[in-house]
Amino acid sequence: MGTAIFVAQTSQSSSVQFELETHRLYKQKLEEVSKLQDSCSTSIARQRKKLKDLSASLEECREDMNPDDLNAIEEIKGFIKERPNVFFEMESFLPKKNGLYLSLVLGNVNVILLNKHSKFAYKDEYEKFKLCLTILLLLSSFTCRFLVSYRSVDALFNFLLVWYYCTLTIRESILINNGSKIKGWWVAHHYVSTFLSGVMLTWPEGKLYQMFRNQFLAYSIYQSFVQFLQYYYQSGCLYRLRALGERHNMDLTVEGFQSWMWRGLTFLLPFLFFGHFWQLYNGLTLFRMAQLPDCKEWQVFMCGSTFLVLFMGNFFTTLGVVYHKYKNNQGKTKIYIKSPAQASDVSRWLQVSALHEFWKRKKEYRSLGPSDAMSDSVVESQSPGPEPVAEEESLFTTLDIFLFSLIAGLIIYWFLSRQKKEEIPEFKKLTTIVPTVRETSFIEKMKKTNRSIVVFYGSQTGTAEEFSNRLAKDAQRYGMRGMAADPEEYEMSELSRLSEIDNSLAIFCMATYGEGDPTDNAQDFYDWLQETDAELEGVNFTVFALGNKTYEHYNAMGKYVDKRLAELGATRIFDLGMGDDDANLEDDFVSWREQFWPAVCEHFGVEATGEDSSIRQYELVVHTDINMNKVYTGEMGRINSFENQKPPFDSKNPFLAPVTANRKLNKGGSRHLMHVELDISSSKIRYDSGDHIAVYPINDAAIVNKIGEILGVDLDTVISLNNLDEESNKKHPFPCPTTYRTALMHYLDVTNPPRTNVLYELAQYASEPKDQETMRKMASSSPEGKALYQSWVLDCRRNILAILEDLPSLRPPIDHLCELMPRLQARYYSIASSSKVHTNTIHVCAVVVEYETKTGRLNRGVATNWLKNKVVVDNGHKSTVPLYVRKSQFRLPFKSSNPIIMERGWLKEQGKEVGETVLYYGCRYRNEDFLYQEELEEFEKAGVLTQLNVAFSRDQEQKVYVQHLLKQNKEHLWKLIHSDNAHIYICGDARNMARDVQNAFYEIAEELGGLTRTQAIDYIKKLMTKGRYSQDVWS
Repeated sequence: MGTAIFVAQTSQSSSVQFELETHRLYKQKLEEVSKLQDSCSTSIARQRKKLKDLSASLEECREDMNPDDLNAIEEIKGFIKERPNVFFEMESFLPKKNGLYLSLVLGNVNVILLNKHSKFAYKDEYEKFKLCLTILLLLSSFTCRFLVSYRSVDALFNFLLVWYYCTLTIRESILINNGSKIKGWWVAHHYVSTFLSGVMLTWPEGKLYQMFRNQFLAYSIYQSFVQFLQYYYQSGCLYRLRALGERHNMDLTVEGFQSWMWRGLTFLLPFLFFGHFWQLYNGLTLFRMAQLPDCKEWQVFMCGSTFLVLFMGNFFTTLGVVYHKYKNNQGKTKIYIKSPAQASDVSRWLQVSALHEFWKRKKEYRSLGPSDAMSDSVVESQSPGPEPVAEEESLFTTLDIFLFSLIAGLIIYWFLSRQKKEEIPEFKKLTTIVPTVRETSFIEKMKKTNRSIVVFYGSQTGTAEEFSNRLAKDAQRYGMRGMAADPEEYEMSELSRLSEIDNSLAIFCMATYGEGDPTDNAQDFYDWLQETDAELEGVNFTVFALGNKTYEHYNAMGKYVDKRLAELGATRIFDLGMGDDDANLEDDFVSWREQFWPAVCEHFGVEATGEDSSIRQYELVVHTDINMNKVYTGEMGRINSFENQKPPFDSKNPFLAPVTANRKLNKGGSRHLMHVELDISSSKIRYDSGDHIAVYPINDAAIVNKIGEILGVDLDTVISLNNLDEESNKKHPFPCPTTYRTALMHYLDVTNPPRTNVLYELAQYASEPKDQETMRKMASSSPEGKALYQSWVLDCRRNILAILEDLPSLRPPIDHLCELMPRLQARYYSIASSSKVHTNTIHVCAVVVEYETKTGRLNRGVATNWLKNKVVVDNGHKSTVPLYVRKSQFRLPFKSSNPIIMERGWLKEQGKEVGETVLYYGCRYRNEDFLYQEELEEFEKAGVLTQLNVAFSRDQEQKVYVQHLLKQNKEHLWKLIHSDNAHIYICGDARNMARDVQNAFYEIAEELGGLTRTQAIDYIKKLMTKGRYSQDVWS
């Protein structure tokens, strides 16, 4: 046994000695290899220097040489030109420093692969990586284009593109270090594509992004498909070349051509060139978008420029390769087998020819060792056999020529068809509809048009815009020139330059929307004010704020602008004006304006030029011969947008949603409460609970016809009202050309009482002096005039039709009337459905407005009466409603433990944990207007609602409202709010209900929280700040 142990120990010791010796020998060989590598690299560098010196010496010797010597020099120079290829082959197996790009990415890590097997394995893995990613990108782009439409999914796709192209650039740099001959544009275009994908990734969601999104995704699908075709063709081509021994060790299937990738590849050329021209089309599309007035994103121009670079690089590089290969193929031959007996000889001849060419190149390099002589002798000893018959090869097949002709024909047809459209005479008349280039510098525009006053407006319903136009007009009466300006269309950062204009003044008419928010068009200006630290010293300003006292954040936007401008150093030349729409907004504005202009005159030392006079802003153009396809029929922005609907849908491009349900909710009473369901399944519109739906109504046809009858005009006359100020961005008061009928039905508000400025302008057309005097008196700022306007116009709710009927001598020209009437605005409704339950429909719940005025006339609400008559099918056609969705700050809690009604039911169905949900609901009578009674009671039975508390205000002698029920359950409510972090949502009337409910919460906090009134108010305000007390109320 001891002997056995000794033998085992001896055997183990021998094995260890062998491994140590092997490892020592391995390290010794590594040192030898390292020395040989250094020696070889040094020799190559020395040879390069000698060749450079030799070339210089040969150039010096050329002057005194005879022809024979010159020929010898040329042969030597030819030999010198070949040596870099030899050096390149040798260096591909030697360590070398990384290039700048790899050094930045990887540092000084050596990426050289020192044997052919490793090089081929790395290259093969690279090819498979490209194939897998191409398929993944194809599927991703298809999914984004046809299956989902979320910006987050688009962002993931663009991030995948960025990662893919970044990885390609790194891998290709490694391949180049290992001897790959890929170079030039085929490497550079991956860097460009990386940049393009990165810009697309940062492009924010918006109208312009949605305009280009589908085009970009379709292009991505096509590009991935063509790359897939290229990969499979080129991989097959490389396989055949490798079988013949002609394939270079590191050749790649890149998106382009190498010197050996021509035979049979011409069928891909039409697809490649079509992709190049698509890149050009993308670039031109983006450049057109960059000229749109709504274009604020830098990504539009940047993407357009990048697509143009891609087109030029791809097109001209491919064109150069085509030309080069065409010249090279002029002398080549094509083999035709004349008899079956020659088939085997031809095959053998092809193999020998390929080997002969391969060894011929090796012999010319003279750098691969003593195997050359043996190789040459082998080749020379081979018998080529009978040579096949050869004929000159044709570069393009019949299919290639057909495809080229088809694509060229389509391009020519598209170009000519566009040219033809531009030759239509009517189209030329309409070229002023949209300016080709919109001025974004209001300072330069003011200088160019000699204006000193600019009136900015933040408007949601059009009132602030109307007031700004009136102030701009007023400036002319004081010897100054003013312009109304939308802050969304100009660079507000230039406000600091206003002092460059003498006696300049900036007026701000700023409305407040929702819970103290800026209007849509003033959002960017508001953000700039919050972020900027600009010096506004020398800038004169004043602010008129528009709001409603029933809301808690009364005139918040106007107050903030007034305060912030002063903080930045601007000079306030007149006090902040406060307009209250709950009382008399027109009266507030007129009173402020009457004091404002004398203060302006005193500040600048100017005087009024004389009596007030009517100043027309637009001129009438009647179209007697026009293509009716170019006439607006109710569209908000793009003509024919109702016939050809394209997302994204917004205020300028509403979606025509089919009505799928319209039913009366209340069981009795004089009121009509309706529930309307609108189908948005084909619109890609997404909404969240709390968002608002904007509906574009149409005026009552009876009112419009009566106006036309009184004024004695043909309402179907096609007209345009063109701005007399050619520099103005607003070319028309409403979309033109259109008919009077369309303008009065779709674009103008003819049901609300007209403002005092309209009465003043129309007074000149009253033939009776008494009527003129009455109208001018109502338009004045005197106490008597204000009282008369209040009683005769506002209290009696006289609209323009009623005024025309009650003043028979008043017969204004209809074009001036259309110029003066305010725009018919969209009506906003709180969405009465859950997007989680009703993904493809939007529900609206509204009460139809209908009442009798003091004059005995029946006034009907424009939108609600129009919606009431929207039946599902009307004369065999589906009824539709133009709409878009406006996002709201009214949001449900993030945690599912605090949902509300429909969301809670959906979450319970998903098996998620939900918290306690209590609903307090108020209506007049249980048997008349207990809306959604069955649904709510079913929710309570199913546990979706923890409690359902309903206040029927008029079912008993003493009225009971929601706030009364809140106080009855105050202990439970305080526990939910103070201990369980409950969220409170209030919907309804702002003037009474919302205020009374808020006071009830103050009282509960005082009584059960032990707070003072001031502390209770602060407590509720903190809940609002945290998003736990949200209101969606109206007045």
